[in-house]
Amino acid sequence: MSRPVHRYLRAQIVADLARKMVFVGGPRQVGKTRLGQSIVTDPRAYLSFDVPEDRTAILRNDLPAVDTLFFDELHHHRGWRGLLKGIFDSGRPTRHVLVTGSARLDFYRYGGDSLQGRYFHLRLHPLSFAEVGGASAGDLRTLLELSGFPEPFFGADASSARRWSAAYRVRMVREDVASLETITDLNKLELLSLTLPERVGSPLSINSMREDLGVSHPTLTRWLDVLERLYAIFRVPPFGAPRLRALLKARKHYHYDWTIVPEPAARFENLVASHLLKWAEYQHDTQGRDVGLRYFRDVDGREVDFILTDGRRPVGAVECKWDDAPISPGLLYFSARFPDVPAWQVSAVGKRDYISREGIRVAPAIKLLRDLV
Repeated sequence: MSRPVHRYLRAQIVADLARKMVFVGGPRQVGKTRLGQSIVTDPRAYLSFDVPEDRTAILRNDLPAVDTLFFDELHHHRGWRGLLKGIFDSGRPTRHVLVTGSARLDFYRYGGDSLQGRYFHLRLHPLSFAEVGGASAGDLRTLLELSGFPEPFFGADASSARRWSAAYRVRMVREDVASLETITDLNKLELLSLTLPERVGSPLSINSMREDLGVSHPTLTRWLDVLERLYAIFRVPPFGAPRLRALLKARKHYHYDWTIVPEPAARFENLVASHLLKWAEYQHDTQGRDVGLRYFRDVDGREVDFILTDGRRPVGAVECKWDDAPISPGLLYFSARFPDVPAWQVSAVGKRDYISREGIRVAPAIKLLRDLV
């Protein structure tokens, strides 16, 4: 696999900057700053709120005289929305603004200044099989082992990748959470972040986790919201339709850094979830489609790992297996009720590749992943 020259959002950012401000969110160290600097090449334009000199200039509104401003981690500034509103409304048609941040910029608003209609919001995901030009099962194993974050992936060393991942989790809790949220017990939040990878692939039981951690239900619910806002995890809600007798409550969760998931099959499922979410959010952010990622589980225990939706309609179903296996009963059940929806059962190390008599594609995962984003 070769190193991509340009990330997959680059062309969209360039096009959007000509019309409005552009906000790019995503996990820390996913490549947002490097991507922004490949577009806004004037070094004077880059201002990071994490850098003391830049922070002083931002707080004083002493900004460089450049055509395009590039703000990084600006959401840490409580008045960031008012600052951007003033820049955009200043009447200077040559002033463009790119903002990147390792938190959900639509949440950390701090006040009533509205930016409605003034920006496009894009989400940058880790490297995927398609983005790095993956072509073989060996390329998939590399992603499974190293993650899709540029530093460990291009470092191409498994031990260094593990050390990076461990340090990444600590920094996320101790720096990002502490700077943006009021959390009185960071130690227990850090313990939560360490235990969550073992629960990947199953609906989260808040009651079970709160007993293990010794915290209240509202506290644990809030902590999970915090981890999601800071791009540590993402959660997948259930898909329900009357004909399916589906469960409509508990969500599953996954990690942007799938290498922290210890069990191989669950790690593979997490990787597939990340790839599908990347595709869904790309469709939403660049085309305005109401595309989402769900899972299916009914009252009789039948499950399908992932359901892609467009509006309320299912448009794809994906079941994950580590090796070659018979088609999942849950996938057969779902496909029988939605025969026109493309259905896949993909494997990490399996070799079989065929279409069943029910129309389900059974194949190595690379056959699906290579055609995503």
